[in-house]
Amino acid sequence: MKFISTNARTAPADLSTALLAGLAPDGGLYVPEEIETMSLGRFDPCTTLPQVARVLLRPFFEGDSLLGELRAICDQSLDIDTPLVPLGKNAHLLELFHGPTAAFKDYGARFLANTLGRMRGGGNLERPLTILVATSGDTGSAVAAAFHGRAGFRVVILYPDGRVSKRQAQQLGCFGDNVLALRVPSSFDRCQALAKQAFSDTDLRDTVPLSSANSISLGRLLPQATYYAFASLRHQRATGRVLSFIVPTGNLGNAVAALAAREAGLPIARVLFATNRNRSVPEFIESGEYHARSSLPSLANAMDVGDPSNIARLRHLLARDKALPPALAAHSVDDETIRARIHSGEADYGKIFCPHTACGIEMLEHERRCGSKDDFCVVATAHPAKFDEVVEPLVGHLVEPPPALRAMLERPARSESLEPDYESLKDRLLRL
Repeated sequence: MKFISTNARTAPADLSTALLAGLAPDGGLYVPEEIETMSLGRFDPCTTLPQVARVLLRPFFEGDSLLGELRAICDQSLDIDTPLVPLGKNAHLLELFHGPTAAFKDYGARFLANTLGRMRGGGNLERPLTILVATSGDTGSAVAAAFHGRAGFRVVILYPDGRVSKRQAQQLGCFGDNVLALRVPSSFDRCQALAKQAFSDTDLRDTVPLSSANSISLGRLLPQATYYAFASLRHQRATGRVLSFIVPTGNLGNAVAALAAREAGLPIARVLFATNRNRSVPEFIESGEYHARSSLPSLANAMDVGDPSNIARLRHLLARDKALPPALAAHSVDDETIRARIHSGEADYGKIFCPHTACGIEMLEHERRCGSKDDFCVVATAHPAKFDEVVEPLVGHLVEPPPALRAMLERPARSESLEPDYESLKDRLLRL
């Protein structure tokens, strides 16, 4: 399979080239030239996430040297518990926070690290590959955990100072060794813009080989589609019905992954985007017109994105599939409502929700108020213990961190301050 740029100004690339580059040479995002509609019978023998992933991703790996490694990559990357938990009548919660850093980003980060590790021959190259990533909270720690200690790789994380939770900041800075955390006194959108500028700087990349681990990377998009496939297949086998997914989203990568699984023929009815007070995506879904905004801080900080990168992929999908719009919806949730959903979560559902998952729960309730009888699955993107300062006062008790998160919180952490201008970033990359 070949992959094309959303800007359509560069030649199609094979999978390995697209994975290594991150961003296409014309500044666009790589998307599959086409997505094969698959027969569900292909998945009949599959009972685990790695097994489903091998079937779903094989067409994307066809014709590439990585095809022979697909089984091992899936088995080593996606061996994470992915429970589909009942939330009441015709509603479920897909818990994606059982990986090493307690957030859904672990799936894609581990997959990308295992893939690039094989492409780099175990790191036996003269110059290390620098994985440059902007994060609004969870991506950076997942990427750091996935690449930490890997020969031939360095990780540089840009994050908005003061706009991530204290525990997220601790995770970002607790690795050391080949991982550098840079706190930027600005927004996530600014961090993302700086990273994109670095990827477009050919002189810099000649000196410092760079690749991306943000959601612009195919190495993140493809594995994230697999847990939607796994969940939808389990639900259909158990009930004979199809699921609609409610995806808390900021940079749109996780939401677009759900749409990719749907386009591949998996039993997915609708895909609904739950955002915080940043309304760029809901406005686009409602009007068809996209207007980038400056990001606004919110309790659901990992979704504080005013100009999501993956809007390019979403627009590409909409242009390719004229029947897609009726399957989409988006809903913006303010901080007051997030607080209310966290506060009532245990009484209403027997669950404690992180602020991002709370946005999804509010959209579920919104759909029910509007009369929808769909079978819904709300995606739980992170463990609530990552946001103890928000969650614990609202639920009235401590929220115990999972063991892997607790171990990270006990390590010493270090980060460097970086001015929010490109020359400062470029200078720091050249001094790695």
